[in-house]
Amino acid sequence: GTLAEFIHKRGNSLLDEETILHFFVQILLALHHVHAKQILHRDLKTQNILLDKHHTTLKIGDFGISKILSSKSKAYTVVGTPCYISPELCEGKPYNQKSDIWALGCVLYELASLKRAFEAA
Repeated sequence: GTLAEFIHKRGNSLLDEETILHFFVQILLALHHVHAKQILHRDLKTQNILLDKHHTTLKIGDFGISKILSSKSKAYTVVGTPCYISPELCEGKPYNQKSDIWALGCVLYELASLKRAFEAA
């Protein structure tokens, strides 16, 4: 299943810090690997993070709108899910790997609170 489904099934039962950190570190390391290959995911969200049946291993999925950058280039196309997109994307400004890090922060918030950091209107 997805991390979003896992969070939804929790209801109001918060995750303990150890579990949050275990999940977060896996996502962080996977994102680091992707960024080291000059790839922007551009749609990192709990719905695109896959969770194994034992709820121990996470993988980033859905690279459908990802983009390969040259070493110092930036992307300009506004893509992604509104609740997870960075301020520079909202403003139509160029962006880079830092926008994925913003989305990662939104995922961390969701892990800790079981709620999205932002809601789209």
